[in-house]
Amino acid sequence: MNKITLRRQLRTARNALDRDTRRHAGRNACRLALRLGLLLRARRVGFYLPHNAEFDVTPLLNQALLMKRDCYLPVIPRRSAQAMRFALIHDRHVMQANRYGIHEPQDARPLRARQLDLLFVPLVGFDDQGYRLGMGGGYYDATLAYQARRCLWKKPRLIGVGFECQRVDALPHDPWDRPLDAVLTERRLYRFKPGNQ
Repeated sequence: MNKITLRRQLRTARNALDRDTRRHAGRNACRLALRLGLLLRARRVGFYLPHNAEFDVTPLLNQALLMKRDCYLPVIPRRSAQAMRFALIHDRHVMQANRYGIHEPQDARPLRARQLDLLFVPLVGFDDQGYRLGMGGGYYDATLAYQARRCLWKKPRLIGVGFECQRVDALPHDPWDRPLDAVLTERRLYRFKPGNQ
């Protein structure tokens, strides 16, 4: 099955989840992430604001802020398939909607992805090898392309976030697709070994 068809099917499954299920899933994932210590060794953590029924990581973002972590949100570049930067969330940040209607903090000097320790990534689907199916804009692919040139040191650690209904056995993937280190769902954390890719 091609990416376009899979994306349509998985978005339909995700959109079918009701509001209470989504809210409950976000709280469960937050508790699971804290129990597993996902935020313990990370100082700079990248998040996203959910859009179009994406998994809500706001409970985890709020917890990270309470833990005094430096939390960042992506800033979408002007054109598709260009690298995103990550803007710091702070007490006096100003939020502005981008062309997709997603709010972004305004930051004079946003970071590159490689400056983050941990990055939570939205997804439409994921498979047992750690590959992620995104929305199709190519922003995360462009942002993380530098990792293909790194053999040992890869920063940030990539954790996809999605619902169990978004898991499939195998996704079609291209040479530029970067596998995730793990995927967090409402039920568990799937870890992927580097040798699986």
